[in-house]
Amino acid sequence: MSERQSEWVVDRIEGDVVVLVEDGTGTSADIPRSELSSAVSEGDVLRVPNHEDGSPDWASASPDEELRQARLARAQEVLDELKGRDPGGDVVL
Repeated sequence: MSERQSEWVVDRIEGDVVVLVEDGTGTSADIPRSELSSAVSEGDVLRVPNHEDGSPDWASASPDEELRQARLARAQEVLDELKGRDPGGDVVL
């Protein structure tokens, strides 16, 4: 990924506002849906070019299905590992 581009994940959609989280930094941004050039859904990964000053160019953001699938696969691997550690049975307090 170049410095002139960043990856953002659609965390959630609240009405006409899309809440995005920058991959790697955790920085969040609330963007009006109308500023994005394409329709998005929760969990989508967007490649967002940056302006010369480093600010995101939301109008040029584009979904990256390959990155979304890779993130889902990593999450499934973590879940499978955690399930493998579960001894089963009831928890006794």
